[in-house]
Amino acid sequence: MIIKQLYADNSLRNFHYIIVCEKTMEAIVIDPLDVERCLDCAASEGYKIKAILNTHEHWDHIGGNKEMREKTGARILAHHGAVGKIPDVDRGLNAGDMVCIGTSVSFQVLDTPGHTKSHICLLSDGHEPALICGDTLFNAGVGHCKLGGNPDDLFTTFDEQLARLPDNTVIYPGHDYMINNLEFTLDREPDNEDAKSFLKKLEHQDPHKAYISTMKDERKINSFLRLQNPSIINELKKKFPHMSNTPSEKEVFLALRELRNHW
Repeated sequence: MIIKQLYADNSLRNFHYIIVCEKTMEAIVIDPLDVERCLDCAASEGYKIKAILNTHEHWDHIGGNKEMREKTGARILAHHGAVGKIPDVDRGLNAGDMVCIGTSVSFQVLDTPGHTKSHICLLSDGHEPALICGDTLFNAGVGHCKLGGNPDDLFTTFDEQLARLPDNTVIYPGHDYMINNLEFTLDREPDNEDAKSFLKKLEHQDPHKAYISTMKDERKINSFLRLQNPSIINELKKKFPHMSNTPSEKEVFLALRELRNHW
């Protein structure tokens, strides 16, 4: 399996992905807003784009669908709840469905509400899993819930699905927000030496060659996966003095998400 991460060079710092079966060179493109960039990559590498998958319905993830479909004939796949919100969806996806690419690549569909009600992630089969996570999980952060989402749902998605993924799961988010998110981590947890090290190493990185994190990394640097950390809880209590003395993981998660909305 080949996974190409393509940075869009736009103000929203979008990532697109082309996932390829090495046996057939057939490919699926994820959230292709910058169609020309995706097609140029496919042409130069000999990939045959057969499908478009949208992780959710926001415009910066579906805005290239029409042009990509016209130029490749690709089918459009999306969450079953986004049918009607996303034009011309050919296949509505449910939790547990499989998305197959060529003859050798398959991903399991995860129903991951929170950022929107109709958000999916893709989890690859195999001993080295890859997670295509759209705007649910970011490097060192999580998606907001301000445009059709719900923070309680987002917590449940993390608690019941994403936080349980093995350490070697490779993370492919929908945007390059890592530096800002690391700064948020350190504002919550000033003594996090791993976050300091990542920030120093990556603050001047080329987003076209962005660091690809794993769940092991995220458990070290992502506040939303460190919900029992005493430093995080103590810092949150300064902002939310009415927090419980021993807050639940959900209470910490929701406080972090609320704080991140205005940080």
